[in-house]
Amino acid sequence: MVLPKNTVCLWFDHDAVAAARFYTATFPDSALGEVFHAPADYPSGKAGDVLTVTFTVAGIPCLGLNGGPAFRHSEAFSFQIATDDQAETDRLWNAIVDNGGQESACGWCKDRWGLSWQITPRTLIEALAAGGAEAKRAFAAMMEMGKIDVAAIDAARRG
Repeated sequence: MVLPKNTVCLWFDHDAVAAARFYTATFPDSALGEVFHAPADYPSGKAGDVLTVTFTVAGIPCLGLNGGPAFRHSEAFSFQIATDDQAETDRLWNAIVDNGGQESACGWCKDRWGLSWQITPRTLIEALAAGGAEAKRAFAAMMEMGKIDVAAIDAARRG
């Protein structure tokens, strides 16, 4: 096993493997890695329980840690996934929301484990990077959205 230099560690109550399976089935360039079991009892588990799982989400190496209920995810950390079109935006957004997640604003949603995701079409990223009036129009349109509507962003970009 080759360990990456940097890995995102995500804390779960007890179902890191279920989360890792969902993420790797949902996002391209993702893979499930190894499952490690606790060698001894620990505060929120027993020897033999699943302690960690390695996986990759959209090319980012991650470690899911079953650490118990002490800590929860917050919007202070999110994955931002750049999408190419409305079909990809819809597929990813709906996969998260329809699997026990919840919608939020401006392209954000939260999965059933409480992890935040920004499902962001590239056209929105490009509009904001363009600056000026184009960015202002696209930003104003985005502020009215839950899931991003690519056609509405493109229309706002054109003015």
